[in-house]
Amino acid sequence: MKVLILNGSPTIGGNTSIACDELVKTFESEGVEAEVIQIGNKAIRGCIACRSCAGTGKCVFDDGVNEIAAKFEEADGLVVASPVYYASANATLIACLDRLFFSSHFDKTMKVGASVAVARRGGTSATFDELNKYFTISNMPVASSQYWNSVHGREKGEAAKDLEGLQTMRVLARNMSFLMKSIALGKEKFGLPETEEHAWTHFIRE
Repeated sequence: MKVLILNGSPTIGGNTSIACDELVKTFESEGVEAEVIQIGNKAIRGCIACRSCAGTGKCVFDDGVNEIAAKFEEADGLVVASPVYYASANATLIACLDRLFFSSHFDKTMKVGASVAVARRGGTSATFDELNKYFTISNMPVASSQYWNSVHGREKGEAAKDLEGLQTMRVLARNMSFLMKSIALGKEKFGLPETEEHAWTHFIRE
């Protein structure tokens, strides 16, 4: 089992890293390999809808998104963690996720997803919902915890004092580990769910 964690914070060793570290420790205790990639401090541009990926299966901009896509394809689960800016996720993380999910054409069905939001005070629920939408459009089950996946802290390192938030991270990692393992067993016995050809219904008609 392997899970990929995308840290959307630009701050090395900041509060989002504290949340990610708590996840990593718990995943490893559950026998799940966890890799963290910090992308919030990278120069990742947004999608320009050129659609070249339709022919190549990868993004035309080679700024790390294609490398992440290869790791995502091999992983059993994906966690995206972000600081909260104006009740929204870090723009760099959103740019990465837009291109990652749009340009990668491998089947994401039954890969497990989870999102984490880190804030001084408010905006975590909106960010949590925003990030989960990438999973729910991709046939990916979403792992849950004992509370919405948020950790709080303002100054660097303060998240270490949020005992409930850190516990929420541990419960999330254990639940996600169980779900990934259960899905792996289910795929062995039952295979993946039956698929249908996508019925593309557009709102504009000629």
